Amino acid sequence: MKKAKIIFWTTTILIFLFEGVMPALTSQSEMAKEGIRHLGYPEYFGNALVVFKILGVLALIIPQVPGNVKEWAYAGFGFDFIFASISHFAVDGVTFDGFFPLIVLVILAISYIYYHKINRYKNNAL
Repeated sequence: MKKAKIIFWTTTILIFLFEGVMPALTSQSEMAKEGIRHLGYPEYFGNALVVFKILGVLALIIPQVPGNVKEWAYAGFGFDFIFASISHFAVDGVTFDGFFPLIVLVILAISYIYYHKINRYKNNAL
C-alpha cells in the first residue's frame, strides 16, 4: 500500500506541476500566447484552458473531492493531452512537441491506475 501511495502522489504531483502550477505562472507570458496562436487557437481559448487545468489539478490533489469529480478531471486531462498532441502534429509535423503531451498522458494514466488501486484497498479494508 505504501508503494502505491508513493507512486500515486509522485505522478499526481507531476501532473499538478505541469498542468496547474506552470500554466498558472506562465499563461500570460508572450511565449505562451504565441504558442496558442501558433496552433491556430484564439487567445481566449488559452485563458479558458488554464482555468480548467487549475480546477482539474485541484480536483486531483484535494482528497475530499468526490470520486466522480476526480474521474471527470482525469478524463479532461486525457482529452487535453491527446488533442494537444494532435494539434502539434498537425501544425508542426512529427516533433518532440507532439510527443510530450503523450508522455504526460502516460504519467496521468499511472496516477489514475494507482488512484483506483488505493481506493480498492480502502474499500476492501472497510
